[in-house]
Amino acid sequence: MLKGIHPDLNAEILFALRAMGHGDDLIVADMNFPADSIARQTRLRRLLRISRATAAEVVAAVLSVYPVDTFVDDAAGRMMLAEGPDEIPPVQREVQTVVDAMSEKKGPMIPIDRFEFYERSKNAYCVIQTGERRFYGCFAFRKGVIAP
Repeated sequence: MLKGIHPDLNAEILFALRAMGHGDDLIVADMNFPADSIARQTRLRRLLRISRATAAEVVAAVLSVYPVDTFVDDAAGRMMLAEGPDEIPPVQREVQTVVDAMSEKKGPMIPIDRFEFYERSKNAYCVIQTGERRFYGCFAFRKGVIAP
C-alpha cells in the first residue's frame, strides 16, 4: 500500500502507466472483450487486470494518475453499440461521468466501431481487463502530458 496511490493500482499497472508516453493508448475492457488475445498484440504483450466490479471504478483508479491527451479529438473513446453511435448504455454514461470529473479532456467520448476498436486495441500500449460484466464496457484513452 502506498500513500496517495489508489489501492487498485498494483505494481504491474503502475509500471505500465508510467512507461507509457504521450500518444500511447490504454484500453480498459470488460469481461467479454477478447482481452488476452488482443493484449498479446500490444506493446506490453501481456494482459493486465483490475478485478473491480465496474469499469467506472477502474477508470477512476487509472485517471487518478493518468493524464488524458487534450491535443486530439479521439483521446477518450468508447466501443460503439451495434445499434449506432447515439446509443449510450449506463456503463458508458458512468465512465463518461468519471472522465468529466477526473480529466482535463472535455466533451463526450467518441464512439468507435467494434472492429475499429479491436484494431486500435491491438496497437495500444496495453489492455487492462476489469470485472465489468455489462456489455460495451470498453474504453480507449490516449495518454497526455503533465506540464512542468
